[in-house]
Amino acid sequence: MFEPMIDADSRPYWEGVARGELLLQHCQNCERAVFYPRVVCPLCFSTDLEWRAASGTGTVYSYTVMRKASGRFATDPPTVVALVDLDEGVRMMSHLVGVDPPEARIGARVRVTVQAVEGDLSLPCFTPVP
Repeated sequence: MFEPMIDADSRPYWEGVARGELLLQHCQNCERAVFYPRVVCPLCFSTDLEWRAASGTGTVYSYTVMRKASGRFATDPPTVVALVDLDEGVRMMSHLVGVDPPEARIGARVRVTVQAVEGDLSLPCFTPVP
């Protein structure tokens, strides 16, 4: 896992996460969701981006099992890290929580949940949709 860099472009995203909400940028020109936070739409190069609440649901595109972890983001291994295709059309990488590694599945429906990591840092993670 990484230590997030919070700057002017990503601050609204991290403030949303701190409130337990997943925010995505949406391009007002081409009407597409944009992730990761940036200044310019990567599809049409417009700078007319606004923040909107995401549905928070998606599908596991791929995953891997981490058997060792260390530092600030250490949890009890093994942990599952997944690429999730959100219903808004963007792909995120995050932890898949609430599932044993042998039960993780490509194509599984998931929902975002915000997990406190340490101190004031929280991260969006995903849990299986029942």
